[in-house]
Amino acid sequence: MDSLGLFILLMLVCFQWTAAPAAEEITWTYTGLVGQSEWSEYFPDCGGTSQSPVDVVTTQTKYDPSLIPVIPLGYSQHGNKPFTLYNNGHTAVIELPEWMGLGGLPWLFTAVQMHLHWGSGGPSHGGSEHTINGLSADAELHVVHYNSELYPNMSAAMTQRDGLAVLGILIVTGEETNPAFNNIINYLSRIKHADQKVSIPAFDVQTLLPKDLGRYYRYNGSLTTPPCYQSVIWTLFHERVQISKAQ
Repeated sequence: MDSLGLFILLMLVCFQWTAAPAAEEITWTYTGLVGQSEWSEYFPDCGGTSQSPVDVVTTQTKYDPSLIPVIPLGYSQHGNKPFTLYNNGHTAVIELPEWMGLGGLPWLFTAVQMHLHWGSGGPSHGGSEHTINGLSADAELHVVHYNSELYPNMSAAMTQRDGLAVLGILIVTGEETNPAFNNIINYLSRIKHADQKVSIPAFDVQTLLPKDLGRYYRYNGSLTTPPCYQSVIWTLFHERVQISKAQ
């Protein structure tokens, strides 16, 4: 091979090597390409030993008298500034104001966003992510916070063991309408496609939570989707929240 041919070959090899996508650039799915069974190949943390979600087996839980009821901070102080609701390509996400936070933990956690899950297969398959004694709910709401005492922002915190705190609210369907969830549901039709975004009126986020904030399951786990960082202090409420079938 002449020197020109060798040079071209080396350039092609270098291009192929530099063009390999970084993990954060990989588009994951639940059942398609880079599906759930392949997550750990592209996102190493997804193969870790502290992965979420989990099935809470109540007979295997242990009561911890040192735990106190969850303390939502500023959840009801929404102000006049609208919230932003958007479709991130996987689910509906609402950005939360920085004055919202979470108390009752070793550090202060600042709210970032909340989002809905319809189970591991997406909205068409139904079901929550977490289960209790093997029983799923119809959906699950996650309110995400980062440790603002130790880290400057969500990006810095999300890779740290004590970086995030997430509230998990199990949602079931029944006959009665839950007006609080209409603050979200009424606008979902406007974000049907990835990257669509809409401003919605601010509302009292605490109305989405169950009434009993003192009965919950606490464990150290992970983000439930890639990159699956094992950085989450999970609080899964025992009491389920009901919305109507029509909703």
